[in-house]
Amino acid sequence: MQTPKSTELFQRAQASIPGGVNSPVRAFRSVRMKPLFVSKAKGCKIIDADGNEFIDYVGSWGPMVLGHSHPAVLDAVKSAVENGLSFGAPTQLEVELAEQVKKMMPNIESLRMVSSGTEATMSAIRVARGYTGRDKIIKFAGCYHGHADHLLVKAGSGAATFGQPDSPGVPSAFAGETLIAGFNDLENVSQLIEEYPGEIAAIILEPVAGNMGVIAPVAGFLKGLRDLCDREGILLIFDEVMTGFRVSKGGAQELYHIVPDLTTLGKIIGGGMPVGAYGGRLDIMEHVSPAGDIYQAGTLSGNPVTMAAGLATLKELDKPGVYEDLGSKAVWLVNEIKDIFENASVPYRIQQVGGMFGFFFIDQDVNGFDDALSCDTERFIKFFREMLSQGIYLAPSAFEAAFVSLAHTEQDLEKTRDAFKTAISNIL
Repeated sequence: MQTPKSTELFQRAQASIPGGVNSPVRAFRSVRMKPLFVSKAKGCKIIDADGNEFIDYVGSWGPMVLGHSHPAVLDAVKSAVENGLSFGAPTQLEVELAEQVKKMMPNIESLRMVSSGTEATMSAIRVARGYTGRDKIIKFAGCYHGHADHLLVKAGSGAATFGQPDSPGVPSAFAGETLIAGFNDLENVSQLIEEYPGEIAAIILEPVAGNMGVIAPVAGFLKGLRDLCDREGILLIFDEVMTGFRVSKGGAQELYHIVPDLTTLGKIIGGGMPVGAYGGRLDIMEHVSPAGDIYQAGTLSGNPVTMAAGLATLKELDKPGVYEDLGSKAVWLVNEIKDIFENASVPYRIQQVGGMFGFFFIDQDVNGFDDALSCDTERFIKFFREMLSQGIYLAPSAFEAAFVSLAHTEQDLEKTRDAFKTAISNIL
């Protein structure tokens, strides 16, 4: 695989952009390679600047559930563009998208559009603090909720350790209001609540973790969180930026039958355009300005082109049989991968929820961040390179999810299986 144009573009980019990329994982540093620069995409295929074609399992990090350049989405965007790119005023499209979100995810009674997932989670936590009159929040080690100061923290060593800033530039005082718990560790959460009674405004989590690999909630974990929050007057926030309209039509909250107080969304609701949203119970959301006194605003929130792309995407996903089709593709591929691992006697753990899956080179169960960190990243690097050389584009990190789209055909999945088998054989 020759990539002279990507190499040249990366060299140029480093002269103008920190690290040569506008989002760190795209730099391919974790797999010790130079990144590919993509020129176009259609269906489940992407083509790099050198003309190399790949079957894509990144899907713009989740939103391309219909596949790239879906005709219905492109038509909606073209129509919206002809009317103007941005108005700074309300439009019918944002009303229709909000109504479509509520139809598919009825636990959301009211929602506010924003421009990114980071903005959505930042705003939801502000609302939770304003509504409860409390300052502290609990997040889970390995769950990523964007790069807002109070969320960019890592786990401490003790069960009740305050988070420490995970980046220079984050004041310790900001991070100090964030408590870190272990994912799937309900006892740890209970200990934190007992240590700081009446101080915790919200618990925020990815109901299916997708930023430390794919880790599903163990039986009773989400229900236990819901019960704790109800007992202690804490708001439960589901970050469904990744899982919303991906793991089921109504997101993880529908799949696991748990009703959060607030939900954050993104990715799919913009059809690939920059977007975010937060919403939930009406009695909470009515405190958001201008209806209430909790301030949040955004110049480009509800951008008409983004709203058009998102509305077209959700209408396609609202059709009968869509999620059965998506799930069956993911299940087939995961079962094939399991057989390959077993036959090769390679230690592994693999998890799949709806249209997303992830695997670890490890010989123990993976239920949280510490477990994930124990995986064999060196073997993953070799595996990633082998897959890329065979035309399969995975996330360049051992700690990211893979996404199946509706555009992946039987032939694409079979080619992926065959590449997987060859890659495993080559790294043994």
